[in-house]
Amino acid sequence: MISEGFATVADGCRIAWRMDGEAGAPMLTLSNSLGTTMEMWAPQMPTLAKTHRILRYDARGHGRSSAPVGAYGLDRLGRDVVDLLDELGVESTAFCGLSLGGMTGQLLGVHAPERLTRLVLANTASVMGPPSSWQQRIATVTGHGMASIADAVIERWFTPEFRVAEAGIVAMVRGWLLATDPAGYAGCCAAIRDMDLSPVVRLIDVPTLVVAGERDPATPASQGQAIATAITGAHYASLDAAHLSNLERPEEFSRLIADFLADR
Repeated sequence: MISEGFATVADGCRIAWRMDGEAGAPMLTLSNSLGTTMEMWAPQMPTLAKTHRILRYDARGHGRSSAPVGAYGLDRLGRDVVDLLDELGVESTAFCGLSLGGMTGQLLGVHAPERLTRLVLANTASVMGPPSSWQQRIATVTGHGMASIADAVIERWFTPEFRVAEAGIVAMVRGWLLATDPAGYAGCCAAIRDMDLSPVVRLIDVPTLVVAGERDPATPASQGQAIATAITGAHYASLDAAHLSNLERPEEFSRLIADFLADR
């Protein structure tokens, strides 16, 4: 059963969403990374939709969601999720976010734990400095467009051998990046620039799985390990992948999530 549409959140931004899976099944919300769309989760759908009703959405500034001009805060990205759940009548959900989506997941785990049943934080960090590097990226994309950063981003997202062997997937992902509104991308970069969840991530009291890429230069495995260590009872797993581990190791990633959601 598929449904899709737009939710208008508190500040007027329109958030594009889609639901797949059987009505009445346990809910799972998937949150995309910086520079991608909800379509990044396509490889996980055959496995996860067997047991869950899946809610995917485009983070503000991405895909079909609105891209307001200006800096976004991570608290606003978290509120987008809560507002979306409220509009769709979803009381609680498991949540899986990768990179920026994982940062949103950490914020929800601290500030809205009553809305979460389980939490998966993939290829993410609690703080990503220095702020000057994010400010430089903001200046680059607003001044020169998304193509100006595409090559460097793709190199961080995938290992060299994957870029050769799966050139079609890499081209598709590059297309998502190039289609991202520079204003939306810059707004989310500002959220990452200003984020520091490291003092509060230990407050998360939701069953949590942290997934890292062993060859991830963007959010190294050490950052995932730090999150898992800080959260009492968190599980940790790593994959032989770079930043977009769900695309580089789709079967292994899907199995990790399915097993965690099934409490195996």
